[in-house]
Amino acid sequence: MDLKTITESAINPALALLPARMDTPAARVMLLAIGLQESRFVHRRQIGGPARGFWQFEKGSRASRGGVWGVFLHAASKNHLAALCKARSVTCDPDAIYAALEYDDVLAAGVARLLLWTDPKELPAVGDADAGWSLYLRTWRPGKPKPDSWPDLYRQAAAEVQP
Repeated sequence: MDLKTITESAINPALALLPARMDTPAARVMLLAIGLQESRFVHRRQIGGPARGFWQFEKGSRASRGGVWGVFLHAASKNHLAALCKARSVTCDPDAIYAALEYDDVLAAGVARLLLWTDPKELPAVGDADAGWSLYLRTWRPGKPKPDSWPDLYRQAAAEVQP
């Protein structure tokens, strides 16, 4: 799926369901860059792994506070997640959310934005690929990070948001 299509079909509708202050160019760049890094917007289910959706969310657990559980439990995101789930007709429960991520790109984009929202630092300025990488590592906590692909994917995302 190309970046224009994913923006129109998933990111725009997801951001429309969240508070307006969450819709910024910096947020859009990070959503596109992370989606590219995680799945290239090709795979909604991790090949040989548990992650779901284009942003490759794992379910996590109450104890790990990672993945879907992390967004579900975090004070900064849990109420927004409940509203997002209601709008997408998904039960606001980690199991139901995790199952829906594979098929509901709007929900997946919204959950990805909410995970970014839980980070205490400001989103990196558009164009700051290094700070974007740091944010990605902090929030997604990838098991096998691939730093070599990030700069080009980030550039693609930034060019889509601010051509």
